[in-house]
Amino acid sequence: MAETPRAYLDWNASAPLRPEARAAMAAALEVTGNPSSVHAEGRAARALIERARAQVAAALGAEGADIVFTSGATEAAALALAGRGLACAGIEHEAVAAWCAPSLPTDRDGQVTVPEPGRATLQIANSETGLLQNLPEGLAVSDLTQGFGRIPLAFNWLGCDMGFVSAHKLGGPKGVGALVLRRGLDLAAQLKGGGQEMGRRAGTENIPAIAGFGAAAEAAARDLADGVWDEVAEVRNILESALDSGESSTIIVGKGRARLPNTTCLVTPGWKGETQVMLMDLAGFAVSAGSACSSGKVRPSRVLEAMGFNATAAASALRVSIGPGVARDTVLRFAEAWTAQARRRRAA
Repeated sequence: MAETPRAYLDWNASAPLRPEARAAMAAALEVTGNPSSVHAEGRAARALIERARAQVAAALGAEGADIVFTSGATEAAALALAGRGLACAGIEHEAVAAWCAPSLPTDRDGQVTVPEPGRATLQIANSETGLLQNLPEGLAVSDLTQGFGRIPLAFNWLGCDMGFVSAHKLGGPKGVGALVLRRGLDLAAQLKGGGQEMGRRAGTENIPAIAGFGAAAEAAARDLADGVWDEVAEVRNILESALDSGESSTIIVGKGRARLPNTTCLVTPGWKGETQVMLMDLAGFAVSAGSACSSGKVRPSRVLEAMGFNATAAASALRVSIGPGVARDTVLRFAEAWTAQARRRRAA
């Protein structure tokens, strides 16, 4: 009898590498020149970077804006936020919370009030709950990482000064991201040296990773236009219907609200998220207890606490995040396995 394959249901932590990105990276590894060199080999390397810059800008709806490649969204956040003293909410990722004062109120539905947009940063989508925000006009900075490639999104129409994204959330390689900012906006470099990336981020560019990012962004934009993420939302809704019928004490956070099409956050008060992750891992399912950057730390979710959940409930979250190609049968298998563990726990 064939063994049931494992199911990867943790796309908000990192999406599988797209074949388009893999191919672009392999081709870029054959390019020898330094992109800052003026000879033919250097120009060939520069051409790969500029092609990727155009691909990311087009996918992000940021034509005419400046795209600055970085080592990831964390570095891009630091470049945008360091030393500015912007206000933020408690639901922000740690990469943002490290640079801002968590003073903006968040309601039970995860919505944030921003009285002074020009002095604040606000994410477009939450990695743990999937809840979306309506960004106010004039916002200083936005974390666009989870929304990029999954929901209709155009930087030029958002009305914010800067945003940042990460390649591996949409099927690109890990270790590369970008800061996007309005053309002409002044920004001091944090990494100083050779003056690469328009003088905003020094250091020789990671050409294979950047090429993979560009190819992944282009493919992600095509999927979005083709309605692929509408299909993902249908599978997510099938999952939630199955879970709803299996455990009456569980809350599906944000159900009925505007969310990412792929994210389900379950809160079963008193059942630790880490325990659920381990049980599901043993059953063959990769899920998480929240943001991948914090799920290894045994503590309640800051996001859920900011939304008004008590510490017990905030420590009892499980996140299931899916993507294109995750089948209906797969999520139903997960729902069956999770519900069986929930019933076993109640009977103990």
